[in-house]
Amino acid sequence: MADKVTPFVVNDRRKFTTEGELRPESERPRDEEQVEEASKATVTAMPEPPQSEPATEPEAAEAAEAAEQELPKLTEEQAERSKAAYEATAERLDTAIRAANPGMEQLPPVNFDRLVQSIYMTAIMQLGGGTPEGEQARVDILGARQSIDMLNVLQEKSKGNLTEAESRMLENALFEVRMAFLEITQALARQARQPESPLPPPPGGGPRIVR
Repeated sequence: MADKVTPFVVNDRRKFTTEGELRPESERPRDEEQVEEASKATVTAMPEPPQSEPATEPEAAEAAEAAEQELPKLTEEQAERSKAAYEATAERLDTAIRAANPGMEQLPPVNFDRLVQSIYMTAIMQLGGGTPEGEQARVDILGARQSIDMLNVLQEKSKGNLTEAESRMLENALFEVRMAFLEITQALARQARQPESPLPPPPGGGPRIVR
């Protein structure tokens, strides 16, 4: 059986006839052809990248709580051993300092009063206290705010566990640094409006609760 011959078609793609005339199908502008081809093209929309939503307050609180729970729990033995080692090392250090400095007064023990005074003095210095006379005070307003907040946290956490004298001392310390903070921030606001306005003198004329 003879193979079946497949007919083929010849397309004449010439734009001009043998007489030199433009063929009718070639009269269409090239721009229209491009527009038609573009309209037939398939457009694929790219999906938008997923956007992470900001963590809500409950989620942030849960994350902070989870971070706290990840801290290893120390055994009573570990805590006692580290405390004993620290105290022994501190005692050797004190002995060496006294031997090198005969007649030197021993530092008072650290207690609640000294803790409050330390944070209080830090806040006073950050608000410009202790600046030599005639010099421009250096104010760290953000640092002072943190120190004041530390005193506030100390007051909240120790509520109901202080003597009357300790509670009164902490209240006075907070009152003084808060008033000094307000005085400095108001002066800074005035200085921003009127650059020639000087800053006030160190808050309260110096600390009053330090013994």
